[in-house]
Amino acid sequence: MWSMDFISKDDFRTHIAKTIGAYADNLLSYDIKKFNSNIVDPIKLIFDKFVYGLSWEEVIKSEIFRQRDKSNNNSIGYFHQMMFSYIAGCEVPKQGWDVIFKPEGGVDVFDNLHVSTVYVEMKNKHNTMNSASAGKTYIKMQDQLLRDDDCACFLVEAIAKHSQNCQWDVTVDKVKRGHKLIRRISLDKFYELVTGDPNAFYKICLALPNEIEYVLKNVPSVNAPDDSVFEELLSFAGGDDTAIPMALYLLGFYEYIGFANE
Repeated sequence: MWSMDFISKDDFRTHIAKTIGAYADNLLSYDIKKFNSNIVDPIKLIFDKFVYGLSWEEVIKSEIFRQRDKSNNNSIGYFHQMMFSYIAGCEVPKQGWDVIFKPEGGVDVFDNLHVSTVYVEMKNKHNTMNSASAGKTYIKMQDQLLRDDDCACFLVEAIAKHSQNCQWDVTVDKVKRGHKLIRRISLDKFYELVTGDPNAFYKICLALPNEIEYVLKNVPSVNAPDDSVFEELLSFAGGDDTAIPMALYLLGFYEYIGFANE
């Protein structure tokens, strides 16, 4: 029996399929060009190899995994954000805010705070914002409150330290700032607010494994990637893995003094 009345099973499966599709895009095979598309850090790779006692092949595979994992984190951000496009009263705009919640009759934000609209910025983890990013986000929320005195602004964290709905206090230009309508809220509490079901996020988590498995069985198969980076690097090194450090240096430092003549 389907336990979530805020999203249909078909919509839930459609959303999972779209998220898996984003994962599939990240399974494209890596060659040297794709591997170095954002310019790898050769010095980090060399430290990783010797500090962790890895082979060069393991180092390369680890870096490819890191790059894929970074993209997959974006896919999970997509999953969290776009879920709300299926929930009544929620809008996921193309730009500006991540989610806008404007239900008929308004929102009881906290205690006796009632507003017409909630504007949301979403983060995957509580520690993904540095002080500059937090300050910029807070100023954006302050500006929204100045232009609309019947709203609240939320920083919603998928993985927060606590289940919470509290005032968000930050330090901007060395001054501590806080406003009761600028709030830091965990994802479970935000789901409770938009669905009226305190167990909404819990139900989503329980349903995910079976529904992902179902979708994977009913969508075109995702082929494992055939990465060629290590083989290409070894070829550049003339088949000598002791020359791989120079091959890596030439990926990142090919225009630097000395390396340009190699």
